[in-house]
Amino acid sequence: MAAGVRASEPRVFVCLGALLAHWVAAGLEAVVIGEVHENITLRCGNILGPRGLVTWYRNDSEPVFLLSSNSSLPPAQPRFSLVNASSLHIEALSLQDEGNYTCWEVLNETRWFQVWLQVTTPPPSAPQCWAELSPGLFTLQLSCRWAGGYPDPDLLWTEEPGGVAVGTSKLGVEMLNQPQLSDGKKFKCVGSHIVGPELGASCVVQIRSPSLLSEPMKTCFVGGNVTLTCEVSGAYPPAKILWLSNLTQPEVVIQPSGHHLIAQSGQSSTLTIRNCSQDLDEGYYVCRAENPVGVREVDIWLSVKEPVNIGGIVGTIVSLLLLGLAIISGLLLYYSPVFCWKVGSTFRRQDMGDVMVLVDSEEEEVEEEEDAAEEEEEEASERHESPKEVTKCGHIHRVTALVNGNVDRMANGLQALQDDSSERQSDIIQEEDRPV
Repeated sequence: MAAGVRASEPRVFVCLGALLAHWVAAGLEAVVIGEVHENITLRCGNILGPRGLVTWYRNDSEPVFLLSSNSSLPPAQPRFSLVNASSLHIEALSLQDEGNYTCWEVLNETRWFQVWLQVTTPPPSAPQCWAELSPGLFTLQLSCRWAGGYPDPDLLWTEEPGGVAVGTSKLGVEMLNQPQLSDGKKFKCVGSHIVGPELGASCVVQIRSPSLLSEPMKTCFVGGNVTLTCEVSGAYPPAKILWLSNLTQPEVVIQPSGHHLIAQSGQSSTLTIRNCSQDLDEGYYVCRAENPVGVREVDIWLSVKEPVNIGGIVGTIVSLLLLGLAIISGLLLYYSPVFCWKVGSTFRRQDMGDVMVLVDSEEEEVEEEEDAAEEEEEEASERHESPKEVTKCGHIHRVTALVNGNVDRMANGLQALQDDSSERQSDIIQEEDRPV
């Protein structure tokens, strides 16, 4: 009996396979969606009431037995079980469980029900989108990616604001020409997945034309090296930077060589000119930055000069400084010799307390008396056979007083000077009174 049952199984599977192929062609199937690691139940038709013998198969290249309501037939895997004596319950779904399932029921007659199981994995993160240069310089490529999900999501680019669709592709890649581009324009990528979210997920890119920053003038000495710098900011997608020589030939791009060294780091480019020549290298240089959104240029003037004699300049400056000092010293000596004498005396003496005091000998009245005495002394000298030499007192007596912080001693010195003056006047009068 068992042998007879085994002999009939191939014929049953062949008939089942032909029947399933007919149903798939006719589109008579239900679709059930389940996520990875979750449990799912597949119903055997929408029939209420008593159920017959139910058997579940999976349709691969040929039908594969999974489970039967006949308790004598064990399930193909412990994950499979029957619910309400007809529905197939699968635990811990995996991507390998996706496929076409068939329920075969025998009750008075044989009935077949087909179910398509779609196993999904939602994307773990938000979409990522970017813009880049396409192989053609003036064509912009928009790219969008939403990785990690299964099946692949649908991706659609729209123009913002307004939400107007850009192209018809759902793969997340669109090519745009220059007429569709403008500075500051935004494009949005909207992603939709079979398991949500309902409103989908999105990302936005905003395109910008480049801006340039550079020094307007540079100087190079003959035989030396000079570096021109050009910095690009605000460009999206990133701009392509070119160096051009002279405005007379603006379309001739400078190529790297032993004379011209070009280096680029990010959006900053440098042009180094080696062994500068006034005939070949002096003039305008153009830094050009371009992307599909726009083109910007900046001019740099390079001046090539002969080397400067630094030693000669320094020597001239030192000579001028020395000449100035000599002139100032001469003026001081000419217009203020007393001041110079005092300064010299101050440095020569160790006792900084010594003071040169200039004292008037007498007041105006005393001066007049001295003048009269001098006249009388002259007359007396004329009368004597052997004239005597008389010391004359000037209007100003120079007295040197050593003052070391003692004001009283300086006053005593002045008083002694006055007394000495009086004594000399008395001597003169006595000599005049003597008989000849």
